[in-house]
Amino acid sequence: MSQKFIKTKNNNSKSEAYGKYYAQAVYDNAFVESEELAEYIQTQASVKKSDVIATLTELGEGLKHFLELGQKVKLKGIGIFKVGFSSIGVTNKEDCTASTITTRRVLFQPETERVVVGQVTRADGSIRQKYVVTKSLIKDVTFEETHDNAMNQTPASPSSGD
Repeated sequence: MSQKFIKTKNNNSKSEAYGKYYAQAVYDNAFVESEELAEYIQTQASVKKSDVIATLTELGEGLKHFLELGQKVKLKGIGIFKVGFSSIGVTNKEDCTASTITTRRVLFQPETERVVVGQVTRADGSIRQKYVVTKSLIKDVTFEETHDNAMNQTPASPSSGD
């Protein structure tokens, strides 16, 4: 499978990118829920689906617990989760308190790895590797154009750039 995309035109006349076309991700309206994920994991490992469901449930509780303590949580092969927030600006340092925090969110930083993409031979005969840093979770994702924009339509979010 591949990540589907459609071509969309920027119709914002105030934008420097006005009139240019961009690839826009198209997603299935359905989410992969814990049950389906557990079924997949069950086929890949020597654990039962019920054990995976219990583990995923406890993973959510564990993340919540450690984020509430102000910790960052690193899941090998996945990435790092931490708390982020916004606050209103105040003139005096003393007025900057917890009450000025307006929103909170979970920040996710995917695990990355270096992938060798080639090498260059230097004038002195030594070899230097060329590499890119890629996100482990998506390094093998391929892309495919689709003409089915229906997958991307959700009632709660307005379409952009059509």
